Amino acid sequence: MVAKRIIPCLDVHEGKTVKGINFLNLAEVGDPVELGRFYSDEGADELVYLDISATHEGQGIFRKMVKNVALTLNIPFTVGGGIRSLDDAAALLDSGADKVSLNSAALDDPSLIDRIAAVYGSQFVVVAIDASFRSGVWRVFAKGGREERPRELFEWADECAARGAGEILFTSMDRDGTKEGFEYATLKTLNNRLSIPIIASGGAGTKEHFGELFTNHCADAALAASVFHRREIRIRELKDYLAANGVSVRL
Repeated sequence: MVAKRIIPCLDVHEGKTVKGINFLNLAEVGDPVELGRFYSDEGADELVYLDISATHEGQGIFRKMVKNVALTLNIPFTVGGGIRSLDDAAALLDSGADKVSLNSAALDDPSLIDRIAAVYGSQFVVVAIDASFRSGVWRVFAKGGREERPRELFEWADECAARGAGEILFTSMDRDGTKEGFEYATLKTLNNRLSIPIIASGGAGTKEHFGELFTNHCADAALAASVFHRREIRIRELKDYLAANGVSVRL
């Protein structure tokens, strides 16, 4: 049985880790390199760093940070944000990232998924999908949840997989930061529909939420931010809990 993965997410703005609720009200929570080292020591399986800086200068700071993270950590990490071309992806992979995550740029130009996968392989490409349930449909959003696009979650996920995405990272905007539990039914539909791994994001608040996610076969990995940043859930304790409840994890 393939072990389920626990993945802390670090949103990085101008070189600092931040966190909000429903994609708003950002607050600084620490240094991304030091937090990464802490999570590695805690037993995290992977990390995701997302550059949410709006400036060119901020993106330059992010690339320097990626190099520092690569020198510091011995677990895989994915980077996203500001990747608009094959060259952007190449620069981050060359800086030491293990995977790149595409979101808005893939919606703007879906062929970017094909191009990166063709050069580096599907295993290097994660497509992040931020969606909100509106009028009975899962609407896809870009630009950090600020811009609705004329795409529906399931058909967009199908297209991403067909184009060469190696994983789908689905974030429920409705549950982001609420700590009320993952979007289980939607995640299970995605997991049953696609042959590539699904990473669940949005809503983690307790160890039981992770347990429900994995025991019901809703996802291959779980991503969370605030509960880890604020030490409300410790990763080693979470993994012990999951293992005790029959979930395969790396201890």
